Amino acid sequence: DVPAWLKSLRLHKYAALFSQMTYEEMMALTECQLEAQNVTKGARHKIVISIQKLKERQNLLKSLERDILEGGNLRVPLQELHQMILTPIKAYSSQNSSTEEHSRDADSHHPSSLLGSDSQGSDCKDSATAGMQQHHLPGCEGESGGAPLPEGDLPGQFTRVMGK
Repeated sequence: DVPAWLKSLRLHKYAALFSQMTYEEMMALTECQLEAQNVTKGARHKIVISIQKLKERQNLLKSLERDILEGGNLRVPLQELHQMILTPIKAYSSQNSSTEEHSRDADSHHPSSLLGSDSQGSDCKDSATAGMQQHHLPGCEGESGGAPLPEGDLPGQFTRVMGK
């Protein structure tokens, strides 16, 4: 939800500019491109810094997961997750042709999901409704951190941290 994210940054007057862009174009924006669109200097700087923070979310989630597994305080990770859920998050889809059919299948089960399709497979799709049960499936919540997620799978990483 890019307009809500821009509003949280107090940059909502630029929502129309962003509505014409793809997620990838937004993530690749530079100050020069914004200057060409008549964005003020202060807003350009704030937008570029905010986009850089979006790019750092994957590393932040990995750090939060480590902190939680080490038994740290949950207040900070929960605050970080709350802030992150208010940012634009692109649904993850594998570019691998062998998983293309699975992605289409997952998308048909969750067409309007905020975070996109579940990249962990159908074995994990019920983990959100499993209550306090502990699943010991590959890629699900295990004390060791589970299988590594593909680079760029922000929704999967977010879900994994929430599961911890």
